[in-house]
Amino acid sequence: MADPHELTALEQWQALQSREISPSELTEHYLGRIEKFNPALGAFVTVTADAARARARFVEERMPRTAPLWGLPFADKDLYLRAGVHAGFGSRLFDGYVPNQSDDLVQALDNAGGVSLGTTNTPEFGLASYTESLAAPPARTPWNLALGAGGSSGGAAVAVAARLLPFAPGSDGGGSIRIPAAACGLVGLKPSRGRVPAASGIDKLGGLPVGGPLARTVADAALLLDAMIAPRDGHPDHHYALRAPGDETPLLAAAVRGEGRFQLGVMTTSAWDNDYSIAIAPEAQAALDLAVAGFAALHHGLEETALKPDASYVPAFRTIWQAGAAGIPAETEAEIALLEPLTQWLLARGRALGARDLAEALAALTAFERSFIHQLSKFDAVLTPAMALTPRPVGWYDADDAEANFAQQVQYTPFTSMINVSGLPAIVLPVHQTDDGLPMGVQLIGRPGGEATLLALGAQLERRIRWQDRVPPEPA
Repeated sequence: MADPHELTALEQWQALQSREISPSELTEHYLGRIEKFNPALGAFVTVTADAARARARFVEERMPRTAPLWGLPFADKDLYLRAGVHAGFGSRLFDGYVPNQSDDLVQALDNAGGVSLGTTNTPEFGLASYTESLAAPPARTPWNLALGAGGSSGGAAVAVAARLLPFAPGSDGGGSIRIPAAACGLVGLKPSRGRVPAASGIDKLGGLPVGGPLARTVADAALLLDAMIAPRDGHPDHHYALRAPGDETPLLAAAVRGEGRFQLGVMTTSAWDNDYSIAIAPEAQAALDLAVAGFAALHHGLEETALKPDASYVPAFRTIWQAGAAGIPAETEAEIALLEPLTQWLLARGRALGARDLAEALAALTAFERSFIHQLSKFDAVLTPAMALTPRPVGWYDADDAEANFAQQVQYTPFTSMINVSGLPAIVLPVHQTDDGLPMGVQLIGRPGGEATLLALGAQLERRIRWQDRVPPEPA
């Protein structure tokens, strides 16, 4: 058998099932790679080696092999709580904090038979689209260590791209799975609002953040997503009456088969165009052109489309972003001083908002959601660039001027947040590699509950382009 990290996650699961390798052996293999390569990459902030070894033995001895992730390693994003493990939230404010209870998603992945190896790097409270906090070293894309991995699931993406994990869960409130997937050459899937019971977004302000997978292949992403949706017995444990439309058929089947012909829209406009100057870099356009040509060759219908201007989107989204920071538990001057300048600005703005401000912003985003879904309803999926620019250098974002920082984030990631506002599924596919060896991706936006269509389209393009064969250099 090849070195385990050279196999896809699905192939590793098959090797576990056939007893070619044990959960303990697979865990030890990845712990060795983390110890060797993580210092240069900034993927992990905490490595729980002893707990991982004990967990792997438990899975071997006590859990049924039918568990959907039986023996497969993963890591928790440092925004999720795992009992007994330091949870830093990417912030100096939580230095030394160890929770005594685990979050729902952490419990779900445990119930699915996974083996957590630690926690992955994230920006402070997941508020930024880049992973360069003052609490940990920056997360760097393994394709070029001078460039950032994006955020907020930056550490998770680095770990998967550098083969420190077979796949990893992330969370996405404005692009936080798709942005690092694009920067690290991965498949990243933001599910529909309500699709993943343990990280549905239904209980969050504006319904923006949901949990989803980061993986090297479309099938690997589906494998992890299925386990996040239904960790035990194949039946989702829905926490709320509201959930994404669609059936409960495992999504891995759609990803493996990769069947169907679909009508696709092609779009380069975004909800930010009215208020910010958005320029699509030649590398981003090249990725889009490559995907269009690939889908055309696969005999899908393609039609250009554009969003109608909406002057309410930008102020409403800014209000929700700021309001989301208002609840950060920093009350005294000393506690607030531990926060980074961007977080302090968001905190102050959020706490200054009134109830009317919040109500009007939520109403505006709900209206945008209805309009957005209606405008795209004629298509099975809509294709956009993943990012407007190439991966950004470490230190590129303004650390002091919050308005300038926000503008930089918008100019890099104009195509992501509108998907969170609309509650739709979207997948990033790493279709292109620049002359400098950098990954560039595209995004496919699906209909409500349309993950199976996105996975089928992604599988078709993956078979044609074979991005899974690209391997970043190992750090010296």
